[in-house]
Amino acid sequence: MIQEPALVAKLSDLGNLVLLDPVTGKSFWESFNHPTNTLLPFMKFGFTRQSGVDRIMTSWRSPGDPGSGNITYRIERRGFPQMMMYKGLTLWWRTGSWTGQRWSGVPEMTNKFIFNISFVNNPDEVSITYGVLDASVTTRMVLNETGTLQRFRWNGRDKKWIGFWSAPEDKCDIYNHCGFNGYCDSTSTEKFECSCLPGYEPKTPRDWFLRDASDGCTRIKADSICNGKEGFAKLKRVKIPNTSAVNVDMNITLKECEQRCLKNCSCVAYASAYHESQDGAKGCLTWHGNMLDTRTYLSSGQDFYLRVDKSELARWNGNGASGKKRLVLILISLIAVVMLLLISFHCYLRKRRQRTQSNRLRKAPSSFAPSSFDLEDSFILEELEDKSRSRELPLFELSTIATATNNFAFQNKLGAGGFGPVYKGVLQNGMEIAVKRLSKSSGQGMEEFKNEVKLISKLQHRNLVRILGCCVEFEEKMLVYEYLPNKSLDYFIFHEEQRAELDWPKRMGIIRGIGRGILYLHQDSRLRIIHRDLKASNVLLDNEMIPKIADFGLARIFGGNQIEGSTNRVVGTYGYMSPEYAMDGQFSIKSDVYSFGVLILEIITGKRNSAFYEESLNLVKHIWDRWENGEAIEIIDKLMGEETYDEGEVMKCLHIGLLCVQENSSDRPDMSSVVFMLGHNAIDLPSPKHPAFTAGRRRNTKTGGSSDNWPSGETSSTINDVTLTDVQGR
Repeated sequence: MIQEPALVAKLSDLGNLVLLDPVTGKSFWESFNHPTNTLLPFMKFGFTRQSGVDRIMTSWRSPGDPGSGNITYRIERRGFPQMMMYKGLTLWWRTGSWTGQRWSGVPEMTNKFIFNISFVNNPDEVSITYGVLDASVTTRMVLNETGTLQRFRWNGRDKKWIGFWSAPEDKCDIYNHCGFNGYCDSTSTEKFECSCLPGYEPKTPRDWFLRDASDGCTRIKADSICNGKEGFAKLKRVKIPNTSAVNVDMNITLKECEQRCLKNCSCVAYASAYHESQDGAKGCLTWHGNMLDTRTYLSSGQDFYLRVDKSELARWNGNGASGKKRLVLILISLIAVVMLLLISFHCYLRKRRQRTQSNRLRKAPSSFAPSSFDLEDSFILEELEDKSRSRELPLFELSTIATATNNFAFQNKLGAGGFGPVYKGVLQNGMEIAVKRLSKSSGQGMEEFKNEVKLISKLQHRNLVRILGCCVEFEEKMLVYEYLPNKSLDYFIFHEEQRAELDWPKRMGIIRGIGRGILYLHQDSRLRIIHRDLKASNVLLDNEMIPKIADFGLARIFGGNQIEGSTNRVVGTYGYMSPEYAMDGQFSIKSDVYSFGVLILEIITGKRNSAFYEESLNLVKHIWDRWENGEAIEIIDKLMGEETYDEGEVMKCLHIGLLCVQENSSDRPDMSSVVFMLGHNAIDLPSPKHPAFTAGRRRNTKTGGSSDNWPSGETSSTINDVTLTDVQGR
């Protein structure tokens, strides 16, 4: 009996695992033909007719489950090839067609410096391969379970992966965001990013007025595009529409393409197939029906030509070439006049503002005490006006805020804190807002107000509350935020009825969201920021239960290399402050890590840290005692329902929480490590050391002031009488 030779597994230097016959060298299977959710350099991606292999990417089911998810990414071969991402059966994002050097919908893509890109499009094969020019660059592309394609680069110095590109990037990238025959411009100065293509108008004007373009656009009824008098309107810097149903001819020039389209009454638009090829623009694409998923860019993109009638062409082109010249001259003249007027008007406004402020101080009614509008206030007003002019932070008029809140009616009041009351309001355009009003009697709110204005206007993240503007008139100082209907986190986790609504997936999503928000503050924002007052009442929840970190009145900005600071004015909330901050005034990014650890433990157990538990001093001590005795599973909140959670995942989060509340700040992980641990199950966690039990201890001061005893038995308190706003929705 002849025994067939066993197959041999060989791993190449590129990362390709191949099963082959050791005698003939014939390959039977290779991992590069099955990308799963990751694409490595030199992997061929696409379809080969001869072998029948269609190499597509498929996301994981979840960050901890490598089973096949419902996000796929593949080359669409119909019409003119393009890459498409699907969520299930729904088209989610499209790269646009190949231009000769890149995909038309990926402006960042380049052949230079890093990648050597090879695109093949012939009857036997449609594929793309990303090579790496610099062997020292390690990179990979990952399709994640949320529908985002990300490219990462390995940072050897910091030993971590750094993301430097992802898609979709904005709402204009979402497939067909502006409907049939519409196009999307994310840089538009208008309030709505969608417009109709030349020669088209909104199909349902009412919906467009309400910023809903899903019905798309239809041909203007008065237009006639087959009478011999029409022409083509040129759109620049465009991701051309979906090319799955276009007619393709690679053997004619762009001029010939125009003539062919003009002679065919069904042709509505045309473009060059390869407008960036090494041999110059070549090939012809023509559209003969509705055009889907068109957008424009500030740079890159390609020219796109739409068939319109004579009148529309004149409007689009500014009444022809001579009209363009006249228009340019007129515009230059107008700009010069406008600039002169603006300079004059600016000088006039500065003088008028000075006079107005003086009149306000003299004429202000008793409810707006002029004594409170001091020199410091005028500096604040001037700084805010500078921010408003630079569009960092819009300024609201007091009359606008008063109207929106029904003159600060009691029934509109959401809550109150040391800063002052918070009101719900509705602007004239229907937008709901939350208005934080500095109390006239507050002696400690001014610093917090200036600090929040300084910081939060520079921060943009989905897990931070969004500030819409502010108001400074008379003695009134107010901050205007987005309104979040689901109140704050403490409303849910510390009340039995509401806590039952939070199953484990929701709690885990909240924990991860808060972690990402803190990581952004510590590492990814333009400023390195220490929040200093992270607690359950300072985490708000939107209508999808996405957490938003709020209240930046106590936050501190750190320099690029600074990692810690100190203060003699310790402010924060009992139960959440790290021991080194509470006792010695030392704060750092690890102070926020400690507060986050307390939040994790509270979310898992549904209990406040500041309460007493049996013989334990607080929740952290109670959990540590159970952990030491191997009984930690008993403290998990039973209201979650055992069927909703995986015991191993909950215990991993509890473990991470204990790592964050270790007494020595150097033992605590930083937020990048915490977020990584929360997102990966298959990792070994270090054993936590003894946590900090700060209740009952005294703070050592260097100024000789009296020490502050921690209060006992209270559910919430704040050192040095600084309390922060707990925003409550209705």
